[in-house]
Amino acid sequence: IDPFVFEKEVESLETSGVQVRKNLLISRKAHLILPSHRLLDAVYEASRGTLKIGSTLKGIGPAYTDKTSRNGLRVGDIESPLFLEKYNALKQQHFAMAKSYQPDYNDIMIEGLSFDAYENRWLSACDTLRSIEKVNSEYYINKQLDLGKKVLAEGAQGTMLDIDFGSYPFVTSSNTITAGVCSGLGVAPSRIGKVIGIFKAYCTRVGGGPFPSELFDSSGDQLRETGHEFGSTTGRPRRCGWLDIPALKYAIMLNGVNELVMMKADVLDAFETIKVATQYEIDGQLTNEVPYDQVNTLCTPVYKEITGWNTSLEVAASYEELPENLHHYVNFIEKETQTPIKVVSVGPDRLQTFIR
Repeated sequence: IDPFVFEKEVESLETSGVQVRKNLLISRKAHLILPSHRLLDAVYEASRGTLKIGSTLKGIGPAYTDKTSRNGLRVGDIESPLFLEKYNALKQQHFAMAKSYQPDYNDIMIEGLSFDAYENRWLSACDTLRSIEKVNSEYYINKQLDLGKKVLAEGAQGTMLDIDFGSYPFVTSSNTITAGVCSGLGVAPSRIGKVIGIFKAYCTRVGGGPFPSELFDSSGDQLRETGHEFGSTTGRPRRCGWLDIPALKYAIMLNGVNELVMMKADVLDAFETIKVATQYEIDGQLTNEVPYDQVNTLCTPVYKEITGWNTSLEVAASYEELPENLHHYVNFIEKETQTPIKVVSVGPDRLQTFIR
């Protein structure tokens, strides 16, 4: 958790009338993203030159490095009288590392502010974090499960960004698959009752990394503009392409998906023909598997063409009212993945989300 970012989110929600402080609980074991983590993130990314991995520069990677090396500070630490002492000691370690990469690291700006100015805002934002109730989340969540409550764990990033099974090294620093629920929340695998896989009717990616079905033509531009595909954190334009069945099946396998939810089908409204990557061709051989080295393996997608519906979906009031060709598209994906698609979304409004 970055207290500076967290405070801005709280203020935004409270401005909209949401009672955040009354309803939110924060795990004491959540790690803190320090200002010097963001400094290190910028220094590391700059040092990669042309081999940048597309970091959001939010300090996530360096924070996970400290977590793994057992140097990190956690939310529970802000309640300790030794917090500032620990904070300053870790900051000095970070400064030493930053200097070894970039001697003029002090010139780096964070959120448009100098390091000192940003640090002051960050330390002030820690007071907002202190005002929120903190819990030992593993006990809290398991107690809710014992009481028969319904608990929804929502992942923030896609399977292909998983640190272990994603398109390494173009990945995030944590486990984004279902296994991350167990290690991140302290919930036993046996307590996970259902896994819902959410995917778009086409594919997107932010930043660098392999993307076999990426489109570099007007079709890719159309997907980006129609789907408003710009990064939620950075605002960067997302790379867009056709649906990738091998990658989708890979995600279903890794996560133990029971059912699928297909989002943004309406983005494909204007396409007369829709392509779906059903296999890869690697060294002249067809395969359904995502290769080990996704970065350096020439992975040519094999496409199947499907007739589009070429009409607006916004007038539909139920799934049954959607065009027959969209039904064919949904059925085709179900057959390829051997996984039921229970929900289809055709617009941003809740009334445009249909349960089959």
